[in-house]
Amino acid sequence: MKLLGWAVALAAMGLTPAAASAQAPAATTSAAPAATTAAPADATANAVVPAPSIDYAAPTPDVGMPVPGSKGIQTQVTALGERAEAFHNGPLLWLCVIISAFVLALLLYTIFRYRRGANPTPSRTTHNTAIEVVWTLVPVLILVAIAIPSIRLIKAQYSPPPADVTIKVIGNQWYWTYQYPDNGGIEIVSNMLKEQKDVKPGDRYRTDADGPPLLAADERMVIPAGKVVKFIVTSNDVIHAFAVPAFWTKIDANPGRLNETWVKVDRPGVYFGQCSELCGARHGFMPIVVEAVPEATFNAWLASKGGQPRAAIEAKAKADAAAAAAAKAAAAAAPAPAETNTAVAATETPAANAAAPATN
Repeated sequence: MKLLGWAVALAAMGLTPAAASAQAPAATTSAAPAATTAAPADATANAVVPAPSIDYAAPTPDVGMPVPGSKGIQTQVTALGERAEAFHNGPLLWLCVIISAFVLALLLYTIFRYRRGANPTPSRTTHNTAIEVVWTLVPVLILVAIAIPSIRLIKAQYSPPPADVTIKVIGNQWYWTYQYPDNGGIEIVSNMLKEQKDVKPGDRYRTDADGPPLLAADERMVIPAGKVVKFIVTSNDVIHAFAVPAFWTKIDANPGRLNETWVKVDRPGVYFGQCSELCGARHGFMPIVVEAVPEATFNAWLASKGGQPRAAIEAKAKADAAAAAAAKAAAAAAPAPAETNTAVAATETPAANAAAPATN
């Protein structure tokens, strides 16, 4: 019996390694595909993803953005901007040149004419009424000449025509929020796109199709070209400033206050701006990107964000109001229910019930 027990124990010990070796290939075979499948997922998670630019147009070089080494004002794409640029580059600059040349010539003449060598005996003149009247009236006339076109320009800038699109611009530390109250109330949150070397694995980074460094954003404000767009500008925290140089637009975003301005961009394209009010540590990282597109493209973009054109919303509201009015009119015109027959039936029923026992 002892020999039989030893034989059984030895047989069991011999079978155990065999069984383990038989199961090992199966375990290895099943684990290998899992490891192979998991590897691409890890690689994807650690990869740096460029910012997709297929939904947005690429910016036009040197238009709507700063140009290295350039001087003067950015190319204007609004009627007000063109008017202001012409006023600045025309009358204002020529007036500055003329006044500067006149003052320089007068200074040189005074230095030469009234030098000590030419005037050994100093003049005792203290007043000259004619000169005093001239140097008082001439600056006043110059200021009036500048003020008249300037006030007209400011009036046009702050007297907007009826708006086709209204956008509420909200400054935050440190990003922008754009709301479209007339188009379904959609909201766009816009943050600056970082450079590839500065992003974490899996994050989006800036490409040349998105815009210049420090000016590209992950979400753009989209407006229809050729339409009047009204901006209602405010802030959620501190004072910011909404500024797009190509539109000749700059207005403060004050917390607790609504400021208004407007643009009408006839040239489709991509235009860049920045916050122009010192608002905190990341003030320089609040870019503004506005893309002007044809109306059909704007409507398609609204649909992609869950919004609708204002005309469609207004048409639906009118249709709903008309349907409600028609239903109300139909209810008012419907005949009243016949109450007389019911009363008669209610009166006759007890008599019939009372007559029933007599018949029996």
